[in-house]
Amino acid sequence: MELYELKQTLEDNLQKLTQLGNSLDLNKLKEEIDEFDQRQADEHFWDDPQSAQHLIREANTKKELYDDYFKNEAAIKDLLVTCEELNKTYDDDMFALLNEEYGDVLKNFEDYEIKVLLSNDYDHSNAILEIHPGAGGTESQDWAQMLYRMYQRYAAKNGFSFEVLDYQDGDEAGMKSCSVLIKGDLAYGYLKGETGVHRLVRISPFDASGRRHTSFASVEIVPEFNNEIEINIDEKDIEVETMRSSGAGGQHINKTDSAVRIKHIPTGIVVFSQTERSQIMNRERCMNMLKSKLYQRAIIEKENQMKALKGEQKSIEWGSQIRSYIFCPYTLVKDHRTNYEEGNVDKVMDGDISGFIFAYLKSQIE
Repeated sequence: MELYELKQTLEDNLQKLTQLGNSLDLNKLKEEIDEFDQRQADEHFWDDPQSAQHLIREANTKKELYDDYFKNEAAIKDLLVTCEELNKTYDDDMFALLNEEYGDVLKNFEDYEIKVLLSNDYDHSNAILEIHPGAGGTESQDWAQMLYRMYQRYAAKNGFSFEVLDYQDGDEAGMKSCSVLIKGDLAYGYLKGETGVHRLVRISPFDASGRRHTSFASVEIVPEFNNEIEINIDEKDIEVETMRSSGAGGQHINKTDSAVRIKHIPTGIVVFSQTERSQIMNRERCMNMLKSKLYQRAIIEKENQMKALKGEQKSIEWGSQIRSYIFCPYTLVKDHRTNYEEGNVDKVMDGDISGFIFAYLKSQIE
């Protein structure tokens, strides 16, 4: 990299850092840190150990975000000063050293960018993944199963566990629906942007005429309910139905007579679990899934309120088409929100979706 290119990149990163600082609201962040320090000094701080631990984790995250901002700012500015000196009096050895230091600074900046993008408290939650095929029978059911495999591979590549909560086999191939718990720190933070409709274009293996088909499947990602957050559900607001586990299931489910379906009357949310060995355990699993969905609604409402305060006109549409996967007549996967694209479809379907995830997260920085 030439000196002028390196200098321009540093200036761009400094501008991005300022943007990140604005999104964090550093003054408010410092006030919250100071307020926590005062609360921790209170003699009754540890009366509720669970709440205290939650506050400490939250405060440590905020302190790290605040301190690292100024560390990154100082490091970038120092290198810009060196660039100015080299511009006046060029030296090969100094330029080589500058390039080496630039690599370290760039890595620290990219790490910090990810921390900011995933700085919401609920980003650290486990993620509940649900996939439902659109109209189209076997073709769309097969597409839903392809997405299921893609997320299963993504979880394995990134050290997340993949626990099947419910799996309904398709009529001939694929699947009718699934619910999966993806467990690991920041699982929801990384996957939250996957919610929406995913579109497939390919030559259908189920069409004897070899015609091209378009199929759709919806993906929903919600954070697993966090017991540190209080969500109360009135028993009068739910309908509980028990039934025999259905579907071939195979290795996906335990075949018992303990399936539970719960409908939340005020919102119309329906959850179902058949993987546990008793109705009591499946009911508890359903209640946690219901709380998670209500938790997600609260998050969306909060984000919409913030956007309204900032004067943003666009709405969050969780059911909109977000990405197209084209297998024919050419190969391309394109995210319609960010325009990020990948030409290697097989690579994407094998779970390599981090590029799409980070492009979406970065697009949320205003």
